[in-house]
Amino acid sequence: MFEPSQLKKLNRLLPKEQEQQQFLTAKQRQEILAQEVATAKKAIEEERIYRRGVVSIRDLIAPASLEVTSSYIKLEDYFVRTIFVIEYPRYISVGWFAPIINMDITADLAVYFYPVKASIILKQLKKKVGALQAGLISDAEKGAPRDPLRETALRDMEKLRDDLTQGVEHFFQTALYITIYGRSLEELDNISEAIENTLGSALIYSKRVFYQAEQGFNSTLPLAADDLQILTNMNTSPAASSFPFVSSDLTSDSGVLFGINRHNNSLILFDRFSLQNANSVVFATSGAGKSYAIKLEVLRSLMFGTEIIIIDPEREYKHLCDAAGGTYIDVSLNSESKINPFDLPRSIGEDARPDDIIRGAVITVKGLIKLMIGDITPEEDSLIDRALLETYAKKDITATSDLSRIEPPVMQDFQEILEGMENAENIVLRLKKYTEGTFAGLLNNPTNVEMKNKLVTFSVRDLEDELKPLAIYTIVNYVWNVVRSEMKKRILVVDEAWWLMQREDSAKFIFALVKRCRKYYLGVTTITQDVNDFLISPYGQAIVNNSSLQLLMKQSPAAIDLVQKTFLLTEGEKYLLLESGVGEGIFFAGAKHAAIKVVASYSEDQLITSDPRQLLEIEQAKKEFAESLQREQ
Repeated sequence: MFEPSQLKKLNRLLPKEQEQQQFLTAKQRQEILAQEVATAKKAIEEERIYRRGVVSIRDLIAPASLEVTSSYIKLEDYFVRTIFVIEYPRYISVGWFAPIINMDITADLAVYFYPVKASIILKQLKKKVGALQAGLISDAEKGAPRDPLRETALRDMEKLRDDLTQGVEHFFQTALYITIYGRSLEELDNISEAIENTLGSALIYSKRVFYQAEQGFNSTLPLAADDLQILTNMNTSPAASSFPFVSSDLTSDSGVLFGINRHNNSLILFDRFSLQNANSVVFATSGAGKSYAIKLEVLRSLMFGTEIIIIDPEREYKHLCDAAGGTYIDVSLNSESKINPFDLPRSIGEDARPDDIIRGAVITVKGLIKLMIGDITPEEDSLIDRALLETYAKKDITATSDLSRIEPPVMQDFQEILEGMENAENIVLRLKKYTEGTFAGLLNNPTNVEMKNKLVTFSVRDLEDELKPLAIYTIVNYVWNVVRSEMKKRILVVDEAWWLMQREDSAKFIFALVKRCRKYYLGVTTITQDVNDFLISPYGQAIVNNSSLQLLMKQSPAAIDLVQKTFLLTEGEKYLLLESGVGEGIFFAGAKHAAIKVVASYSEDQLITSDPRQLLEIEQAKKEFAESLQREQ
């Protein structure tokens, strides 16, 4: 017989039309319920039989066997062990975990962060600070020698209290576990020792699990379950540096080899023209290897058919240019090579209008005039603007002219126009130095140089410092006209670019070039050792922002704070730049960056070296070889 409660359940299970029948007997209801139960049991049995033949995800990933011992787990044919970190040094640099990440081993990593309320930590720190201060005061009263360890601990605690109170830092308890795999117990022990030695070299102490092998293995599974619970106190900064996945990879399928990735010894291969712009900036102290790195890029880019144009202030690229069969143009007062600042681009497309071209040329030449004669008044600015338009008009260069058949004016023509204008005497007087005086041989001649080589280098070494900004400005303008005349894959290297950043007009000109060059398949590389002069200028900051490639090498302590602020460097990256050796630094490509070491082959090194000792040895070897040939003849 059924209990009353079972009869109520039976009533709920009966079909609606049977529920409405009020005259079912208890026996009939029992039979109906028995049928329902039998049907349910049959369905459950069928489901059980079906599921027995179905393979689940858990069946696929589950090991065939698992043997747990005191210090490791035998997982089928693999030996598995977990290593955990128990103590960190006072200071750790960003990327300290990269050597473990980049080991050629199979490993599972797990990092757990448990936030702790600041109020709890502040209360504990208050007690610790009080105890340390009392101890230091007691030692001072007794005349005991000072204890540097306790003083350092006190300073650290006070700083942490300030940061926690201001919300600059937060506090965590962290756990770091590494589960490693080996084909044999001997291999497992060797890997364990290698990891412990690597961590120990950074003063990070670790231990192997003991009677917790299963808990360690479970803690590194993707289940977010920390069964070990071996925790270390940390604030935000060191906790962030403990994040393991910091190894950057800048290897692509095509491009130029820039150097070796110091994180993982991979190759940094990159095509600068694959980014949103092909511009690059290089900052380093003198002797850090910046010119060496760029010459290496130049040499390798030539092999890909890229045309290279170099502005060389110190004659550093002469040896490379000669070896690569390039054209070396010496720009000086007594040189035969001349560039006319009044030149116009030969052709910049069917849509370009002559009046727009002339207006752009006037603006550019006006910037040069300001560099030549110094500060000018608004009235003088207006006179110069009108005189430049009349200078071009004197040569029949107007909005209706055919610019492909014109003869550009020279500086002497401009001076003659000014001499015929009222209130221009002061400008003419300052201009005569460049047309009739000491500097007459630089900017007062028609252009007679050609850029019909894959590698063209302009040298301004023999110019006085006063004339170098003018010469570089004129050369860059000439190159820009050539670039706009015919679209090709080109790189323009401006070494010691700080010369152009000293005055607003030249800085504005180089910024406009960097901003517009992408449309003409040109990449501009600006190199400087005077970081402060470059970055303090608003145009210098803009040039950095418009350069997708950035190479930072060894920096001076005086400039490192400005560099850190500009490039958003971490403390670890800051110290890396301060301590970098020759040819080492940080390479930025778009959103990625990595520590780099520039490496050249022996043959490349012989072509691009700037070391005076090596250059003397090379010249001596050439001389001895020539003498031996003469003796043989």
